[in-house]
Amino acid sequence: MFPFRNPLYGWFSKDMAIDLGTANTVVYVKGRGIVLREPSVVAVRKDVRGSKVLAVGGEAKEMLGRTPGNIMAIRPMKDGVIADFEVTEAMLRYFINKVHNRRHLVHPRIVISVPSGITQVEKRAVRDTAESVGASDVFLVEEPMAAAIGAGLPITEPTANMVVDIGGGTTEVAVISLTGIVYSRSVRMAGDKMDEAILQYIKRKHNLAIGERTAEEIKTSIGDVLPEEPYASMEIKGRDLVAGIPKTITITAKEIQNAIAEQVDVIVEATKAALEATPPELAADIVDHGIVLTGGGALLKNLDKRLSNETGMPIIISEDPLSSVVLGSGKALDRIDILREIAID
Repeated sequence: MFPFRNPLYGWFSKDMAIDLGTANTVVYVKGRGIVLREPSVVAVRKDVRGSKVLAVGGEAKEMLGRTPGNIMAIRPMKDGVIADFEVTEAMLRYFINKVHNRRHLVHPRIVISVPSGITQVEKRAVRDTAESVGASDVFLVEEPMAAAIGAGLPITEPTANMVVDIGGGTTEVAVISLTGIVYSRSVRMAGDKMDEAILQYIKRKHNLAIGERTAEEIKTSIGDVLPEEPYASMEIKGRDLVAGIPKTITITAKEIQNAIAEQVDVIVEATKAALEATPPELAADIVDHGIVLTGGGALLKNLDKRLSNETGMPIIISEDPLSSVVLGSGKALDRIDILREIAID
């Protein structure tokens, strides 16, 4: 569906696709594939002389919750869109320079994936940010469309393809046919909200304060939508809110199921709403082909089983859920005719 051109052309190309995610930023360079995957975090030092970027990506994430008062570890993306323009610009500039090793002046064409519910103001912010770091041309592609291409779905054919893309900031549900989005819904409920729910649950139930990074580790280690006995468990460390001293407790997968139940319910309801809004002819295709899960949330244990139980549809987890969006945007770079068709204004 997306035939590659002369591979030699790709090696000299600077064109890139960027999945500017709330949790992670992934960069794909034409002809080279995925070249960078880093947390969307920037460490900034603020003093009387102004702000200075100290670290970006993985190095900055290590500082989350561990910085002195004048250093802030900032996540400039919130709910899939730019919350801090200047910091996002600094982060993008750093990543692009890192990818191209600062060897030469680079003016690439850039494809950036955005949530389907994005506003005109938010689109302008993404476009301005890409242009400010030297993009010669900026294409915005809706995340569910990019995820569908990345998952290898036949988006150009007159059959329905349904995608549920669960990222850090948003969950995108879309039905795609003939390179167009027939139905889409973006809910600002995804991985980050689950982390926050875990953090609050442990604070409320165990009087223990933990950080964002610990909450994320709990989710990825023992997070389970349908846990079974004997429940998986893990030890976590935090600060006892009563005694004010460090403390270690053991929590179970059953507790985490309860902690994230509300977020999982919202994702399930958004999926069911999409099925209800799909035209009958296309709904029949979904029964045959199933629903494809992509994004980091697709890796949450038994979420596919819960969705299948609730919808009665086959659920397929894409081959590389964490990379589907950026791979789809990258494939679109190889077919400019398709890219122009799926790009949004």
